[in-house]
Amino acid sequence: MLEEEAQEKERKFSGIPERIVNFFLAVLSALIIYWTVYMNADVMWKYGLYIMAVFCLTLTIYPFEKKPRLNHISLIDWILIIGSIVGSVYAIWDYQDRFMRLGMLNDVDIWMGCMMLVLGLEVGRRVIGWSLTLVSLVLVLYALFGFIIPGHFGHSGFDIEAVITQVYAGMEGYYGMSAKMMIMYVAPFVLMGAFLEQTGAGDFFIRLAFALTRNTVGGPAKAAVIGSALLGSISGSAVANVSSTGVLTIPMMKKVGYRPHVAGAIEAAASTGGQLMPPIMGAVAFLMAEFTQIPYMTIVMVATGPIILYYITLMAFIHFEAKKQNIGHMGDMNLPPASKVCREGWHFFVAIMVIIAIMACGYSPGLSALAGIITLIVIHSIKTRKFDLKMIYDAMVLGGRYSLGIGSLVGCIGIILSLVGLTGVGLKLSWLFTNLANGSFFIAIILVGLISLILGMGLASGPAYIVTAIAVGPALADMGFPLLVAHFIMMWFSIDSEITPPVGLASIVGAGIANADPMKTMCTGVKYAKALYILPFLFYYRPGLLLQSTLDDIVITYITVLLGLIAFAAAWENYLFRRTTLIERLMLFAGAILLFLPGDWLDFGGLALFAIVYILQKRPQPATQFI
Repeated sequence: MLEEEAQEKERKFSGIPERIVNFFLAVLSALIIYWTVYMNADVMWKYGLYIMAVFCLTLTIYPFEKKPRLNHISLIDWILIIGSIVGSVYAIWDYQDRFMRLGMLNDVDIWMGCMMLVLGLEVGRRVIGWSLTLVSLVLVLYALFGFIIPGHFGHSGFDIEAVITQVYAGMEGYYGMSAKMMIMYVAPFVLMGAFLEQTGAGDFFIRLAFALTRNTVGGPAKAAVIGSALLGSISGSAVANVSSTGVLTIPMMKKVGYRPHVAGAIEAAASTGGQLMPPIMGAVAFLMAEFTQIPYMTIVMVATGPIILYYITLMAFIHFEAKKQNIGHMGDMNLPPASKVCREGWHFFVAIMVIIAIMACGYSPGLSALAGIITLIVIHSIKTRKFDLKMIYDAMVLGGRYSLGIGSLVGCIGIILSLVGLTGVGLKLSWLFTNLANGSFFIAIILVGLISLILGMGLASGPAYIVTAIAVGPALADMGFPLLVAHFIMMWFSIDSEITPPVGLASIVGAGIANADPMKTMCTGVKYAKALYILPFLFYYRPGLLLQSTLDDIVITYITVLLGLIAFAAAWENYLFRRTTLIERLMLFAGAILLFLPGDWLDFGGLALFAIVYILQKRPQPATQFI
């Protein structure tokens, strides 16, 4: 049902109109490749053409009307498309003279800027919805009418010329960091994901996951975890991940005994974690490197341990649920062995290793993604013994279509980036944040989670992280959070809105595939993704998780936190080796908390409680003693 609604959101084409639209989508992908190779291309031409292409294609594919007709573009969409072309061409053609006019723009500059500002908001609304669009719109109104707000958050007000200067006429808004990050970091890997999909990577990773888990209890659920982790690193979108892997894993989970809402929640939780999975991390690692100037390889190395803990915790929840519900495995489904599956798709791992090697040599993320694409094409040609131009073209079309999902946010993010600086609201939010936290780092982390949940609704990991970093990054720095710790907290919390009510899009998509209740699926997804909410607190209180300590402390930290997460999952599920008694369950909860907290004696106490429950669970007990 949900997939049908998503499809209705897009305008349908067939015949010649479809071929024309597909051609321009492929052209957008070709432009991304060109700019990846020729990085010294004129910045204004590059950003201007990119925004024009994204706006025009978005307005073509995502209609204004609710029920568009086949092959029909409405009059209002034509007007907006023409406006996007005119506004972008004007921005490119006259930019050197316009830069000389900054601070005293003429009427044409202002009218063009107003038109493009409205178009940026509309393009974002059509693809993502109202969440980020409303934030951007409120910032515009705040810049214009902030003088009527009393107190600390008021300001003297800015006229429309100042707003247009920041958003459109200069290099701070549309043609600044937002376009740069999309073109340099996100779009090349979106295109890489399209080539992986067209060459069969999605099918390969899912078949490999099924083969690895076919003889384990709850096998399809564990296959969903493995498959989503492999694909999520590249796609960077939990919704896309659920849509591609969920159509296979969710029916299999239901077949072996998982309830529909549980199957949808497991897939959503697995796909959400995939956005933080090295080596690519959905390109969010590149965005963090841009914000913090921390080397990309350092970010990937630090991120590896926490995301493994996340997936082990998710696996623990799944295992305990399967054992408790007596859910079977897939051993009788005639699945091929893992060795056979690997022989058929080993080249996908080669492409990923090439990406890592190129980045390790210091080349740009875009060139790394391009190297991965070339590797895929070469190996695919060798395996099929032909140079498949149709596959390449289809991948370019698909990559262009996927690029619209993130490119449509350039306008809204550009507005936020530019007006936060103009109005000084970032510093004011930092002041408010610091006062609300009242010096408590624990409360500050809770506030980050709440703010990222609100601001990140409906966004993929990259854009959600950007918005969260703009909103609360300066406040965390002012409070004294280490730079790496602060940004890892924001990065982890930036994806929680994908599964959390009220707008957990990944959970909603999973519910649609499973024919389950969306709210029930979202609430269940929160249970399975508990590590997503626990680990950001531990990033500050247990810095060894982020490798910010001695080797001995790092090893001890990982062991104790891992045991704490398993104890927490067992206590929550009321099952370890069998159903726990009330006393055992309370001991597991207490042990988990002690293992999370820093301190050798606390770790020892947590280990002791966990060990006691472990021994008690291993001893046979009369069934009447269980509570």
